Amino acid sequence: MADVAEKAGVSRALVSIIFRNQAGASRETRERVLRVADEIGYRPDSAARLLARGRSRTLGVMFTVQQTFHTDLITGIYPEAERLGYDVLLSGATHGRSEAKAVEALLSHRCEAVILLGPDAEPDYLAELGQRTVAVSISRRVPQAHVDFVHSAEGKGVRQAMDHLVELGHRRIVHIDGGRGPGSAERRRAYRAAMRRHGLQTQARVIPGEHTEESGVETGRLLLAERDDGRPLPTAVLAGNDRCAMGLLMSLTRAGVEVPRDLSVVGYDDSHLSHLMPLGLTTVRQDAFLMAEHAVRFAVERLENGELPPREAVLDPKLVVRGTSGPVPAEDHRVPS
Repeated sequence: MADVAEKAGVSRALVSIIFRNQAGASRETRERVLRVADEIGYRPDSAARLLARGRSRTLGVMFTVQQTFHTDLITGIYPEAERLGYDVLLSGATHGRSEAKAVEALLSHRCEAVILLGPDAEPDYLAELGQRTVAVSISRRVPQAHVDFVHSAEGKGVRQAMDHLVELGHRRIVHIDGGRGPGSAERRRAYRAAMRRHGLQTQARVIPGEHTEESGVETGRLLLAERDDGRPLPTAVLAGNDRCAMGLLMSLTRAGVEVPRDLSVVGYDDSHLSHLMPLGLTTVRQDAFLMAEHAVRFAVERLENGELPPREAVLDPKLVVRGTSGPVPAEDHRVPS
């Protein structure tokens, strides 16, 4: 014990010499300190050294705890940040913790830039944030803000999904709106445009919702109640995102509706949970890793050159067909007896 204490004392007394003023220590002293530090498991505080030079080399990431797609984005952010020599600090927004509070926590921890995953904050706040620090938004575009933006081509993804359903014979296709969720407005517009393009505008129907499982469950209950009142189920539903689609699937299957025999369901995101279900979800894939890489590079490049104008990266989505979409059901499957 005395030997350990002596070594610890030596390291405390000399660590500052070797790690803060290496030029002032002899080679013998440096080697002794390094040897003792290794024996007691000491590691230099690289964060403190960076802060002493006015840099933290840390990227802050604001995410929403309940959003599974944000987990996929975070998984892609880490390796790209590490490749460029940056650490990552996470701060989550929940029902009881606002996005603004999550962001301010990151800034208080000296993050040099913030990456916002699907932010729902007011445009004025994002514009003000872009003036205070380097900021990148994934999936949410704020044209007036000095913020870089990374998203997928929402309209192209919806068109792929709608063409797929129409080719399968579907005509009564309902869309569950994502409310204020990122990409919702673009997806809603693309759905209506696709219905018009296929000559189905009179059957277009947008059901208000959110990017949550609860929204999908509530939509399922609504459609089932309408069926019980004599109205046929739609033949297909395009959900605002995968979480909403999964809630819809739960609601329908509990009521005995077979997917896709009775009704087809398509999601959006291709989050990691979409292909872990017993019946894989047909969905529009956003490349989370590529989106994450662009966001990290945008942040780092702006840290190196603050005069860069706001930039936008638009990535191509891709429809992934799995088990929840199939041919339009026979009439006796759609209309209750």
